[in-house]
Amino acid sequence: MKHVATRFFITGAVFALLGMIWGIQMSATHDHTLSPAHGHLNLIGFVAMAVFGTFYALSPTAAASRLAGIHYLLTTVSVVVLVPGIAMAISGSGETLAKIGSVLALASMALFTFVVFRHGLGTQPGAQPQ
Repeated sequence: MKHVATRFFITGAVFALLGMIWGIQMSATHDHTLSPAHGHLNLIGFVAMAVFGTFYALSPTAAASRLAGIHYLLTTVSVVVLVPGIAMAISGSGETLAKIGSVLALASMALFTFVVFRHGLGTQPGAQPQ
C-alpha cells in the first residue's frame, strides 16, 4: 500500500479537482446555493488533506504508525459524508448526514492533534518527539 502521505495527497488532489469542477458548474449556472458544501469539499477535502499529507511526509515515525492509516480513512469518510450532508441540509432534505460528517471531521482533527503530540514533527523511528 502506498505511503500514507501519498494517499492523502492523491485523495486531496481528486477532491480539489471535483471542487473546481463543481465551482465552475456553479458559476456557469449562476446558482451558488451549495457554496457551503463546495467550500467544505475544498477546505477539508483538499487543504486539510494536503496539510496532513505534508505532516506525514515530514514525520516518518508518525506515518509508520497504525493511527496514520486510521486518520486517512477517517478524514476521507468525513469528506464523503459531510459534503453531501451539507448539500442535503441546504436543500431541506435533512441534517443528519451533515451532523455525522461534522462529528467525523472533528474526530479526524482530534486524531491528528493526538498524532502530532505523540510523534512530534520530523522524528525518525526510535527518536523522541520534538
